[in-house]
Amino acid sequence: MRVPVPENENVLLQRAHQLAGKNLHDLAREFGQSLPRTAIQGKGWIGQLLEQCLGASAGSKALPDFPELGVELKTLPLNQHWQPKESTYVCTVPMQANTQLHWHSSWVCRKLSRVLWIPIEADPKLNFGERRIGMASLWSPDAQQTAILQQDWEELMELVVLGRWENISAEQGTYLQIRPKAANARSLCAALDEQGQAIQTLPRGFYLRPCLTRIILQTNYAG
Repeated sequence: MRVPVPENENVLLQRAHQLAGKNLHDLAREFGQSLPRTAIQGKGWIGQLLEQCLGASAGSKALPDFPELGVELKTLPLNQHWQPKESTYVCTVPMQANTQLHWHSSWVCRKLSRVLWIPIEADPKLNFGERRIGMASLWSPDAQQTAILQQDWEELMELVVLGRWENISAEQGTYLQIRPKAANARSLCAALDEQGQAIQTLPRGFYLRPCLTRIILQTNYAG
């Protein structure tokens, strides 16, 4: 089933709200998708399914999922207490650090300027297909959140630009962190070290800490 691109944010949000309460098994059947047997096999599959359901058009391009609206889609796995289960992936870290040197032109800033959050049940006790979709919400960071995100990004990117990969830790950053993003320890990519020499290291990604996504949940779903 091919869903047309949403005309505006209201149409997008209405479509997303219509998914609330459905489980993954029923949604996959409705849109002609094969349901993965386990959550591990389904990693990334949920987002792709929701993109199809909602009419996302970016595909694999370096654009927001809904480029016509400037809206990014992010799923938010929730534990049994309906709290964020893990950090949320934002985008890759520019390993060569020769682009995106200013916050406002960075991919992180553009990705987070407008986000459609869709909560998903992720309690490991639940069968993968039985996990339900929650009520979606559109979000943009407020002035305080933007300032903290920008400060985190600038401090982390300074280490990236200087090639100080060994000094980057997942403990750094208030809302934003850098973590390795690779299938395994052998998945290396090119980067530059402190002396400007070419090295091979693990690819990294920017992630939002659960402390921010908890705030988003509390703000948008209170009551």
